[in-house]
Amino acid sequence: MSPSRDPPDSSFEDQFTGLDLHILGLGTEYPAINLAPEDLGPFAKRFYPSTPALEKVLAINHYTGIDTRSSIGTIDHPIVNKPEPPTIADLCEVFLKDGVALSVAACRKAMAEWGGSVDEITHVVATTCTNSANPGFDHYVVKELGVSQSVEKVLLHGVGCSGGLAALRTAANLALGASYQKKPARILVLACEISSVLARSELESIHQNQEVRIGLLLFSDCASCVVLSNGIGDNKNREPIYDLLGWKHEMLHDTEKELGFDVDPHGWKVVLTPKVPELAASSVPPIFEKLVRSVPELAKRNNTSPSNFDWALHPGGSTIITGVEEVMDLTPEFFRASYDIYINHGNSSSATIFSVMNRLREMGEGKEYVVGCAFGPGISVEMAMLRRRRGIEGLPTEALD
Repeated sequence: MSPSRDPPDSSFEDQFTGLDLHILGLGTEYPAINLAPEDLGPFAKRFYPSTPALEKVLAINHYTGIDTRSSIGTIDHPIVNKPEPPTIADLCEVFLKDGVALSVAACRKAMAEWGGSVDEITHVVATTCTNSANPGFDHYVVKELGVSQSVEKVLLHGVGCSGGLAALRTAANLALGASYQKKPARILVLACEISSVLARSELESIHQNQEVRIGLLLFSDCASCVVLSNGIGDNKNREPIYDLLGWKHEMLHDTEKELGFDVDPHGWKVVLTPKVPELAASSVPPIFEKLVRSVPELAKRNNTSPSNFDWALHPGGSTIITGVEEVMDLTPEFFRASYDIYINHGNSSSATIFSVMNRLREMGEGKEYVVGCAFGPGISVEMAMLRRRRGIEGLPTEALD
């Protein structure tokens, strides 16, 4: 996986060597409004009568472990208070207004921390599963930021909650391609989701099909961004936030019907079966072992127990976090950032993982190495190995503004 032109050394087969990839800036933007569990009942009953399915969903709503979900609007927002659920065209209009605004703010935060110029941006890799506009939302973000029209853009779709790490993996490979050509790469990696406006669509399915659907209890709105560099021409006086040391992506066999996000005239419908927490958690140990073996500086050590790492786990739900805790024999402290984001903001799908990474570094000293992990439709598993460059245990933690 080195950008070198030389044939790989067989002793390092399937290993990441000489990547020189760094996260230089990181920004997260949540909307100002927070929805509490007690908001859902009155909202649902504006439009739908009490039924066994609805009452069960409302009961589960008080046991998700989420205190507040970040949202672009209150339960009185016009988009969710029409006589009929909003159409996909209605939702697109809202996304291109509010989603683009959140995205621009997140990018500006990441770029301000990096300290570079918008003219230095060489690529943009973006992802969302809550919009399918053409041109994509990234087009409007680039335009608003003033990024060059010759920037290389990639927009990922169909990757759901794993989208943040999928975008980072894609950006990493683009950066390595630039390194091969001896060119600098400064890549905006952006994820944005506007999920709160899908509430009416989910409630409609609960009412019409008498299904117990919990997606509207978990999902929230957010945009997040990182600036990834290939090291060529970096300001050596500015310490990166994280080094990116390697990654793994695997699909779990015959799990397409367990986790998904199906297109519908009224937006998208969450597919989330009770099997997901166990399937997701059980996939982590073997992928973690493969990832550790693929990073030479870790493969040479004997202290590669999961407890020697901090964990930036996508908080898809409380049972997913506790499931990974159990299979990896870890305490909640290792997932402190994941819990914090989940409790205070909910699950913002692809945008959540960068938010967790950001929150983790704000929490002070931690382990030198951080495992990023997220699960998406398919089921697909994304995992990345990061090395902290600021705030390592035993070293001073850089003060945050």
